[in-house]
Amino acid sequence: MVPPPNANVIELPSSTVWFDENGILCSVAKKVPQQTVEEAKKTMEEFRKITGGEKVCMLSDSTDSPPANKEMRDYAAEVIPEVVKAVAIISRSAVGKMAANLFFSIKKQPYPVKMFNDEVEATEWLKQYL
Repeated sequence: MVPPPNANVIELPSSTVWFDENGILCSVAKKVPQQTVEEAKKTMEEFRKITGGEKVCMLSDSTDSPPANKEMRDYAAEVIPEVVKAVAIISRSAVGKMAANLFFSIKKQPYPVKMFNDEVEATEWLKQYL
């Protein structure tokens, strides 16, 4: 995923984010070490500023996301429902797909979430939740 030329691109420690023309928050994971929970809390503060405290539909390319430890999975399961309406995940990595599927099968999420291979298909699916 690549931001359009006119997008307001924001660099967070573990991802690059922008809103697309539909109002979907696009997020591309950076190839960086796993954040600590303290670092993730600071990132979540930034995320809330970006979204203006509103719940958003998010399209996430998690290809380069590092595997999350239990502490991070628990933290994510706690805070992500506060900021998203629905999440579409794209991963070009078999390990990334496996990790995401495992996370979502272990812990049922209170928002719609689905894995995709294609950005267009993922965006179309998210539009129903806008």
